[in-house]
Amino acid sequence: MAEPSNGPASFWTQANALLRKSLTFQKRNIKTNIRLISFPFVLCLLLVLIQSVVNHELNKASNKCGCKCIDTNGDGQCEKVCGIQYSNAKQVKACSILNPPELPPLLQIPAPQYRAVKTDFTPFNDLPNSSCRRTGPCPATILFTGSNQSLGEILAGNMVPSSSSLNYSDIIGSLAQNVLGTASWPDSSNYLEPALSDPQVYVVQQQCTGNSSFSVAFQALSITFQLDVSCAQGLGGWRNSSSAVNDELYKGYRKGNTQGQINEIVAGYDFLNTNSNNFNVSIWYNSTYKDETGNVPVSLVRVARSVNLASNAYVQFLLGPAIKMLFEFVKGMPKPETELRLDLSSVLGTLFFTWVIIQLFPVVLTALIYEKQQKLRIMMKMHGLGDGPYWLISYAYFLSISSIYMLCFVIFGSVISLKFFTLNDYSMQFVFYFIYINLQISLAFLVAPFFSNVKTATVVGYMCVFGTGLLGDFLFKFFIEDTSFPRGWIIIMELYPGFSLYRGLYEFAQYSLTGNYIGTHGMRWSDLSDSKNGMKEVLIIMVVEWLVVLPVAYCIDQVTSSGSGKSPMFLFERFRKKHPSSSQRPSLRRQGSKVYVQMEKPDISQEREKVEQLLLYSSTDHAIVCDNLKKVYPGRDGNPEKFAVRGLSLALPPGECFGMLGPNGAGKTSFISMMIGLTKPTSGIAYVQGLDIQTHMDAIYTSMGVCPQHDLLWETLTGREHLLFYGRLKNLKGSALTQAVEESLKSVNLFYGGVADKQAGKYSGGMKRRLSVAISLIGDPKVVYMDEPSSGLDPASRNNLWNVVKRAKQDRAIILTTHSMEEAEVLCDRLGIFVDGSFQCIGNPKELKARYGGSYVFTMTTSSTYEEEVEKMVRCLSPGAKRIYQISGTQKFELPKHEVKIADVFQVVENAKSRFTVHAWGLADTTLEDVFIKVARSTQAFNVLS
Repeated sequence: MAEPSNGPASFWTQANALLRKSLTFQKRNIKTNIRLISFPFVLCLLLVLIQSVVNHELNKASNKCGCKCIDTNGDGQCEKVCGIQYSNAKQVKACSILNPPELPPLLQIPAPQYRAVKTDFTPFNDLPNSSCRRTGPCPATILFTGSNQSLGEILAGNMVPSSSSLNYSDIIGSLAQNVLGTASWPDSSNYLEPALSDPQVYVVQQQCTGNSSFSVAFQALSITFQLDVSCAQGLGGWRNSSSAVNDELYKGYRKGNTQGQINEIVAGYDFLNTNSNNFNVSIWYNSTYKDETGNVPVSLVRVARSVNLASNAYVQFLLGPAIKMLFEFVKGMPKPETELRLDLSSVLGTLFFTWVIIQLFPVVLTALIYEKQQKLRIMMKMHGLGDGPYWLISYAYFLSISSIYMLCFVIFGSVISLKFFTLNDYSMQFVFYFIYINLQISLAFLVAPFFSNVKTATVVGYMCVFGTGLLGDFLFKFFIEDTSFPRGWIIIMELYPGFSLYRGLYEFAQYSLTGNYIGTHGMRWSDLSDSKNGMKEVLIIMVVEWLVVLPVAYCIDQVTSSGSGKSPMFLFERFRKKHPSSSQRPSLRRQGSKVYVQMEKPDISQEREKVEQLLLYSSTDHAIVCDNLKKVYPGRDGNPEKFAVRGLSLALPPGECFGMLGPNGAGKTSFISMMIGLTKPTSGIAYVQGLDIQTHMDAIYTSMGVCPQHDLLWETLTGREHLLFYGRLKNLKGSALTQAVEESLKSVNLFYGGVADKQAGKYSGGMKRRLSVAISLIGDPKVVYMDEPSSGLDPASRNNLWNVVKRAKQDRAIILTTHSMEEAEVLCDRLGIFVDGSFQCIGNPKELKARYGGSYVFTMTTSSTYEEEVEKMVRCLSPGAKRIYQISGTQKFELPKHEVKIADVFQVVENAKSRFTVHAWGLADTTLEDVFIKVARSTQAFNVLS
């Protein structure tokens, strides 16, 4: 059917064939690709729409610096004037502040309902009774410890003033003389202290009297603030060690105790080794005063006043109570007018973009498993595609698809001006995405061997997609933001590639969010040196995992791939011995001794002796040589072992078509599976073109053709494209390839009427069968296995196919299995009837019919009353006659040929017609079907008796 190819296809020829097939397959699935790429596009558009709504809300006048219409010239015409003096507390953040106001420094103290009291988990006697929460405000407790308790108590006594005083002519200055505190949470800036609008402002002193509370008014930013200041008693408590202080602080911590009760301390002071010559202090403070996102810097948690209290107490200890270290005011840096900005892509992008990118994983995974489920991978391998070209092209193919997908994703986001993309360095994004998609493809190759069904893999894949995003956003994110969570555990969690992706996107989002808010750029390469930036560790983890996962995936694929697979030690075996070339084939070797339980028939023994002679003299004249080949499946669930093939020996020269006949379950498919590399023999050896099927199957594949029992085709490729692909694998090129494909299509009647360019998924069953036969014969394979090639064909197509096989067997060896006795007689030079795992006879059709069919079959139909008379008549004609069938007057008899003459049969029938009515009669020679049935029944009966 084709001109002989010039040897096996090279690595790059195989790679070229697979690449062309993959590109054609991709072209057929253009709608699926459009849907895939449209997902990030639609998501980005959705973010833009939501962003426009958010921007509209942020641009409202209530979020901008306040304005007022004022008649500045006295002409009755008002002019719009904007400034901080016309703004409310919300609008102040947007105004320009060229001269930030001086604000009184405040101490962060707990709200009355959260102040520390005596409880089961803090049973210290110096704490107030919990009844104070009902009867009046509880004191605000400050803890102290150190190496010198007497000194520490002196410093603690100096820390909180005994009373408060106020100078209304210098409000800010007099407020510095007192210790003011607030329970309000700090804001993200100090331009306007949120406590100034909070009616709960406290003055902390040692005792609260009737006149301890007061009201004060002062101006800041052209705004008059009226503060009602109430007294909060400052209570000191000494502890014997820093661990005791730390334990008490933690148990009252907003997230630390297990009792569900908040029992907060104002602060903790450890004076360590402080003395008159040395001042050394550690201060504990509550850092939980943050918003839900945790974005408020710790430096804004009003720590400065806590430090001033300790410093002032020490100065008074050294120089006397008249000397004070005043903390007069705090103020922010000048700032220009700003607008409220919120980039939604940075806020939501981490979760959404995790879903967008990781959805490539199930796409790659299902593509790999589809080829495995449909047995297309092993089909390609059996026609000469090596593992190297398969991995190279498959990996490059998926990498190209993923790269195009990611490129479109970034372009979409950039074109519609999502800050997530435009602010962060594009080179960093390229490196991050490139490394991750390589890791993701490697993971798909690693996981694919453990699935055999596309639907199962799809479900698991998309569970990973959505599960990773949700776990990342609702669990992993909080671990990242919690500074107390061990960094080592975060790194361990990032070993899961989905969390590595999430962490990288989180860092991009945080930098773009901050850059958009303050009007600068996002992440740059220089930011990797920041200890809080996790991108560096993520890149290192992903690169290392990629370099580890890819070779591990290759090794697992080699061991578990379709076909016989390889030993887990195959890498070491490759180093120990070279792969044999066609000019260095191993000599045929004899298998060890054999023990036979059942006496073999002469033709079987003769075939076995022929094999032994070929092995003894290392002859390579025969295309196929099998010696004592066995396949035993282990017993399961209490069942005994199953002997599928029992010591099969066969020698097949080129130019011969050998037919295997046998009932279902006889072991024919098991034998074919061993020969084509799907399973390994339990024992015995077999050579194809002089190469051992157990060690050199890859080399055998280059000269082998297979027509499997079930059609293994790509639904979206045409018949012509199938043959072009497999022809290239057989090293056909140029005009020789085109000619071979056309001849193959014509020979199986698939060339005319546009059938050749019709997708195989639209073929009928018979058309698919003819295409499978054409695939098995293209490229001049030296050995061809055909498993029921004509099943499902109409009579005309079957006869046409038989002619194709007849022409093809002239220069190649063919092993053919069939249930059609007519097909076996027409095509096969020799037949072997295979029953219960072994050959029962071998020979050409005429020999078998002569050996097992030395009789005629005589049939006569009469009324049932004449059955005995018919039997007597037959017995007189042939004493050795044997009745093999009887029902309702119809009887069949086997007549030994040496006992009867055909003329005598006609004479006896004519005489019978004169005595009774004969409805029908016939005399037939033995058919191949009769031989098959006879041999199969006798063998099965023998096995039952034995």
